[in-house]
Amino acid sequence: MEFFCHHRDRPGSLPLREELLEAHWSYMDGYEKELIARGPTFAADGETPTDSVHIVDLPDPAAARAFAFDEPNYQAGAYRDVLLRRWRNLLGRTMWDFPGGRTDGNRYLVLGLGTGEATDLAVPPDRDELIAYGPLLSDDGATWVGTAALLRAPDPDTARAVLTVDRYADVEVHDWEFGGRR
Repeated sequence: MEFFCHHRDRPGSLPLREELLEAHWSYMDGYEKELIARGPTFAADGETPTDSVHIVDLPDPAAARAFAFDEPNYQAGAYRDVLLRRWRNLLGRTMWDFPGGRTDGNRYLVLGLGTGEATDLAVPPDRDELIAYGPLLSDDGATWVGTAALLRAPDPDTARAVLTVDRYADVEVHDWEFGGRR
């Protein structure tokens, strides 16, 4: 089962995140084979980390909750909240299979929080710019609750256009980069 996990930073937690960086990476190293994508989001300055995104394939919801809530930054209080949702990998690949590589171009997390009928259930036409793409689902995997995408785009507005914006209660766009050890 695939899960989307978005840890959102608590204001002022950057020093704690910096202190725990090696512990965070070591924790994630234990999930190396299960990770589909990972990486931080950034503030408007492009340098200050704001959140942490992980897409992971785990056996069940209990394992996903353990992954999300045993994470060292969460345990230390660096995060204000966690969005943990079932997810479906419509690309069938990991971020390491992305043909655009780790560093070429601007990267974004686009998170559409659903309302009403499901939308954007098919992979958009410009597949080569998508790093990860799929629907967010209810705990039982039966109900669509949104869509999450990681992609390369020239700017935030172009990134936002990957979703049918007027079909969502809210669409967030965050600067994002490939995570993990370099």
